[in-house]
Amino acid sequence: MEDFIPSIAELLEEETVELTDALDSFEAWDSLTILSMIAFFDSEYNVQLSAEEIENSETILGIKELVESKM
Repeated sequence: MEDFIPSIAELLEEETVELTDALDSFEAWDSLTILSMIAFFDSEYNVQLSAEEIENSETILGIKELVESKM
């Protein structure tokens, strides 16, 4: 999980992100980004998430905790 923050920043098309950042505060936050996250978590962490689970996470920390809970 050491590359989690840089990877999320890349998916959100940002230089850097913080764990407390709200997902809907990013311009790139849309259904395509959610699909990219689903594919990323599956390939990098072997974790299957639904779009609804990601959307309900609300923050980057929420997604991180969700991924960790399914590892």
